Amino acid sequence: MSQFILDDFNLEAAERRLCNEALNRAGNIVGAAQLLGITRHAMKRRIIKLRIEWPRRTMPSTMLP
Repeated sequence: MSQFILDDFNLEAAERRLCNEALNRAGNIVGAAQLLGITRHAMKRRIIKLRIEWPRRTMPSTMLP
């Protein structure tokens, strides 16, 4: 897994960034939880706690101009 530099020592911001990165890479909660070494249930709790929008709201391709 690649590394990234944290902007500050804000633990909540770091946790949000790690969760978002894992979700983006894995594409689903189970895969993201595996990347982070936590259970699916723990990942779901973090999504709720950190108010991460999941699943991502995307515009359907039929709606694109």
